[in-house]
Amino acid sequence: MAIGYYYALSALLFTIGLAGVLVRRNALVLFMCVELMLNAVNLTLVAASRMWAGPDGHVFVFFVIVVAASEVVVGLAILVNLFFRRGTLDVDVPQLLRY
Repeated sequence: MAIGYYYALSALLFTIGLAGVLVRRNALVLFMCVELMLNAVNLTLVAASRMWAGPDGHVFVFFVIVVAASEVVVGLAILVNLFFRRGTLDVDVPQLLRY
């Protein structure tokens, strides 16, 4: 399979994630869209790594997955705390992060 297909799929996934970040106002959906964009970058790195037959892309993907997992853990803990304090996860609420 040609590498262009992987790049096209990655660009499509990244565009969907970017559109979700720009359009949606729910913080949980924003986190999911950021994760989708990170996975699109991971797909690009793995495809490039296979094309050049080196392990560099796989190593970068491993570190991106570790950072994304830690982001999810910390981000979800903050979101749960904010939901219990405020009752909403809407990012347009101006007093959401005041306290």
